[in-house]
Amino acid sequence: MKTLFKPLLLSFTTALLALSLNAQGQSFEQLQELRQRAQQSDSINSTNASVSPLDVSSQRTLPGASNMTSQMGQFSTQPRNGQSLPGEPTIDTVFPAQDPMDNPPFAANLFIGGFESERSSGLNDNYLIAPGDKISIWIWGAVNFSNVVTVDNQGNIFIPNIGPIRIANTPAGSVNQTVTAKIRQVYTNDVNVYVDLLTSTPVSIFVSGPVLRPGQYAGLASDSVLYFLKRAGGVDFQRGSFRQIDIVRNGDVVASADLYAFFRSGKLPEVSFQDGDTILVHPIGNTIVVETGARNSFTFEFLNEELNGGVVNYFARPGEFASHASVAGVRENKQFARYLSIEEFAQLPLKAGDTVEYVSDHEPQIYRINVAGAFAGASQVMVDKGTRLIDVLDHIEIDTALSDTQNIYVLRESVALKQKEIIEEGLQRLERSMYTAPISSTGEGAIRAQEAQLVADFIARARQVEPQGRVVVSENGEVANILLEPNDTIVIPEITDLIHVGGEVLLPQSVVFNPDATTEDYVAWAGGFTERAEDERILIMHKNGNVSFASIDSSFLSSEQIKIEPGDQIIVLPAIDLKIMQAVKDVTQIIFQIAVAANAIDR
Repeated sequence: MKTLFKPLLLSFTTALLALSLNAQGQSFEQLQELRQRAQQSDSINSTNASVSPLDVSSQRTLPGASNMTSQMGQFSTQPRNGQSLPGEPTIDTVFPAQDPMDNPPFAANLFIGGFESERSSGLNDNYLIAPGDKISIWIWGAVNFSNVVTVDNQGNIFIPNIGPIRIANTPAGSVNQTVTAKIRQVYTNDVNVYVDLLTSTPVSIFVSGPVLRPGQYAGLASDSVLYFLKRAGGVDFQRGSFRQIDIVRNGDVVASADLYAFFRSGKLPEVSFQDGDTILVHPIGNTIVVETGARNSFTFEFLNEELNGGVVNYFARPGEFASHASVAGVRENKQFARYLSIEEFAQLPLKAGDTVEYVSDHEPQIYRINVAGAFAGASQVMVDKGTRLIDVLDHIEIDTALSDTQNIYVLRESVALKQKEIIEEGLQRLERSMYTAPISSTGEGAIRAQEAQLVADFIARARQVEPQGRVVVSENGEVANILLEPNDTIVIPEITDLIHVGGEVLLPQSVVFNPDATTEDYVAWAGGFTERAEDERILIMHKNGNVSFASIDSSFLSSEQIKIEPGDQIIVLPAIDLKIMQAVKDVTQIIFQIAVAANAIDR
């Protein structure tokens, strides 16, 4: 209580002394001296006092405020730099939230440039002199004069013995010449003149209409309309027009801007802004959405006379291979759709709200066929539609000492997609069998839950496998003359003397081919089976893509019946030990499918 009472008592005493002295006719200096003494006494007393909850310095400041404490009764002179005060409206609170647009407006990227912050600090030679500009003038020789003059409201500067010189609306690059010519009319000999524009007066411009931050902005008279639009946040993509932007002065339109004209040909209105000018953005006009198939897949705004396919082609620029245009819209409250060639679309009248898609609808007549493996020459061959395999093989150069022409195979994209579908069907069937299996007890339920998690991990990894799409076209030296498809890959294997052994063996490796060796021999040379190997069904992937199964146990398949050739792969698959018989069947089947489709010897 003492701590709070002392300052109050001191202030009250000071006030009484001031009133007493004022009554006695004391001077203002004496009153000021008394006030200073009271403040010094207050600071001495507060040194020994504890911190009070009413101490202003201990209170929190507003967000974004400076750490420096300001004196009471003073306003901050530092700019806020965009910091919003508590309760002050912001774009997030007053502007409706919008989802990202799939097809933003054409020329919208004009407002993500850096021209607002990267404006040159130097003066533009084309800047027009306006009232308030400051000009430095030096005259030496027979007459000496040096001064900084200001352009008055009538657009003149005044020089003693010369009189007024009108320079309003004179380009900055011509100021020296204009003033010098006027001075030399009076001082014709032995006088040198130098004139320099020091500063240009900023102008205050209003930006209104569908922009993000309408309001009043400062800039130079020589700034472009884009500068002020950028400062106002740019045109609102949903509501504002990129085509109809007016500069209004004293109620009259002095210039208009079309941002499409600037984007396509660099044209902007040549206007020198004045104080009080208004940049008015009009509401958005007719829009056509170009969704896909064009270099410029944007939302376009067109004038009434521009609503036709030819103008859309000009702005959208369809891709090189686009042959047709799909148009959808509404006509007389009924759905409208057309599918036309590019030439026919150019003559089609359009309506606001139409959507356009460009389509490459050429019937392929030439295919690209890839060649891989042991061959010589080009790795790609262009063939006519309907070409068969033998026709292409006749034009591929090979080395008979290195190329194995007896085991050619084809990789086909459509087959790879089909293999992917088959594997996915098996995985979905496995998921259903695991998550819908009946449970007879709580203990069994816990075991099934753990097994389901393991199977889920297996399914997730299996879905990442990309099949090769291998097509078997050769066997016993015969090659099937199949019809080729676009982007087929003809693989000519290299001649090799190795047998590749992998999977559930202790030492996966490649072994030299031995015509007298059996499957059991190759597995033994690879270190034998691991503890989780499936020895009853061993996968043999032949070099041409064929698949066979061998077994160490002769009761299933005799290993001697399987003929192993150089380049073949022996894959020992893992054994699956689950409690549900259907799940065992599904997992085993999927493993076989993956091994064959993806040639997954090391997986």
